[in-house]
Order: sequence, then C-alpha cells, then structure tokens
Amino acid sequence: MKSLAAALFFVLAVAPAAADALDLKVGVLREPHSRETLSILDIPAADDTLAGALLGAADNNTTGKFTNQTFAAVDQTVDAGADVAAAVDALTDKGARFIIADLAAERLLAAAERAKAKGALLFNVSAADERLREEDCRANVIHVTPSRTMLADGLAQYLVWKQWRKWLLIKGSHPNDELLAQAYRHAAKKFGAKIVEERVYEDTGGGRRSDSGSVQTQRQMPVMTQNAPGFDVLVAVDESEVFAGYLPYRTWDPRPVAGSAGLYPTSWDPAHEQWGAHQLQNRFMATFRRLMNARDNNAWLAMRMIGEAATRVGSADPEKLRAFIAGPEFSIAAFKGVRLTLRPWNLQLRQPILLSDGRMTVSVSPQEGFLHQVSELDTLGFDQPETKCRLK
Repeated sequence: MKSLAAALFFVLAVAPAAADALDLKVGVLREPHSRETLSILDIPAADDTLAGALLGAADNNTTGKFTNQTFAAVDQTVDAGADVAAAVDALTDKGARFIIADLAAERLLAAAERAKAKGALLFNVSAADERLREEDCRANVIHVTPSRTMLADGLAQYLVWKQWRKWLLIKGSHPNDELLAQAYRHAAKKFGAKIVEERVYEDTGGGRRSDSGSVQTQRQMPVMTQNAPGFDVLVAVDESEVFAGYLPYRTWDPRPVAGSAGLYPTSWDPAHEQWGAHQLQNRFMATFRRLMNARDNNAWLAMRMIGEAATRVGSADPEKLRAFIAGPEFSIAAFKGVRLTLRPWNLQLRQPILLSDGRMTVSVSPQEGFLHQVSELDTLGFDQPETKCRLK
C-alpha cells in the first residue's frame, strides 16, 4: 500500500495541474521478418513488435487515468517493395504523430524523410546499423535498439574480463554480416582482444532447417573450424542466421562459442528476469501467450518513453516531447538495473547489454572496471568525441 501511495503521489506531482485531455495515437510501422530461421523456436510471431507496443500502451494508460491521457497503438504493416512513405502517410492520416518503426536501414531513412514532412517523430526499434547513428543520423529518429557496435562492445567487455582475449572470428557472406564483423573488429581493438584469424562461411542457399540434418552438420562444422591458430573463444558473426546456430558443441577444438550463437549480446531476452523483469515477462506472456523478444521489448520501451515524456511535459507535440527525451531531465526505467537516458548527440538510448545463452542471463555489460568520465554506459558503442553525427 505504501508503494502504491508513493507511486500515485509521484504521478500527481509530475502531472500538470488541471491538464487538458490528451489522446496520443502511436503508429507501429513494421515490415515482415524472415521465417527462415535456424531454429523453429525463433520463427517470428504474427504480432511481432506490435505486441510490445500494445503492452506499453496499456502500461501508459494505467498512469493516464490520473493524468487525463490515453494512448493507443495503430498497426501498419509494409511489405517488401511497398511504398514506405505511403505507409507513413496512412499512419499520420489516422492522427499518429509518433511512429514506432521496425524497418531495415534504407526504409527507415525513407520513413524518416516522410515523417519529417508530416511533423512526426520516429522510434527505431530494430535497425542496428551504425550509420543511422552516425553519418546518416536524423533529428526525428530516436534509436531505442542498440547499435551493432554497442552489442559487440558489450560482449567484448565480458570476453576480455574473462581473459578470453584470442578470438577466432567466422563470419557469414552477406553484407550485414560484414557490418557486424566490423563492429567486432572495432571492439577487439578497443578493449585489447586479438582476432587470430577470420574465416568466411559462404551461404549456398537452401532450406535452413530442412537441408541441415544433424549428421551432415556434425561433419561440416568441425572441418570448418579445424587447423585454426590457438584461440580462446570462437566469435560467430551471422546476422543472416545461416550457420552460427550449428557451431556450439561442434567445433574442432573444445572452445566456447559467442556472438551470433552460444553466448550472445542482446537488448532483451525471454529468459531475463532480474530487476523486476520477471513481472514484465509474466504480463506479456499472460496477454499474448508467447515470450517477449528484443523487438517486442524495444517497442514496449519506445511506448513507455512516449508516455513518460507526455506525462512530464503535458503535451502531445512531437517536438516538445523530443526535446524533453533528449534533455538532461529524462530517464526511463527498463528492468535493467539502471535508469536509461538518451545520448543527445545522436539520439541513441543508453542501455546495458544483456549477455544470454538462451536459458538465462549470464552477465550484463558494462562490466566492472570499464570506466567512463560521464556514464559507464557510454563505454558501449561510439562515444561523443568519435561521433560523425550532425543531426538534421
């Protein structure tokens, strides 16, 4: 009862006096994700991303009862080859001036251009591309999902903390795999690890589940990893989900696997339950009858950021909310042990990186001993002195 009373006092204290009614519609603009996954457990649900936004809206409405605010998620899918600008128009025509975007990099930039013309604010919940935070950054795009460099740095810190400094890096043959490999090369140099050798796994096509029987895979993976220089850990770089899942327990040398399989860095994991995350997982499961993945959580967090800013500012104006979220007074709780804030120079959300093995959270970065003069969270990813971002 005391905690409930304290929560109500907080809400009433931060809410504007005699606030006018605010009705905030938040678009969820999403493209389909591949169903060709290595594991049947990873096939995306029909409500992927949308479910997180819906739960976030419900959480916002709990507070909104006291602040005279209502929140709703408006779904809008955009298939491959469809016009992203038209999808943005469809959402803004319905009154959505905030858009949670689950789009690849090029389509996100196209959506941002159209949203700018419409006076809308985007929240990126899936595109990890560094250039979106650097040379192609946009003033109307807030990045909730971590970048590839943040993820790679989070894993690298743990491997270095474990004294697993010698890495054998095996990457896929797709362009996004090379982008992720660049992040791991940067992390190795940044934290004092050494990539002893790089190898490439060529994607020859075929069904990822049907054409990779356990007997065939058991013969292929050891051959691919044999005769390597001495290494402590195999770092798999396979953003396209072609081969990495086959590596654990099949390497020629008995070594741990990390990266895109084994121990992997992520913003959220269905197994995460620390710092009260268990209750969020339970609510999601009870509502949607499935586990909460990283895209779901990013969408939930984006909706909560909108709700927190609207409560504090007492406005539905995107520019006012953007200014508050990017300002020094904003922070958001996210069941990760610390309150999260935004990097004002590129609008990236600072956040810990979870390291999971798919069964439980093994560790959380930043690791002990990795210090920073402003925030230890800024040891993950490109720091302000390194940025190429000029918000426009």
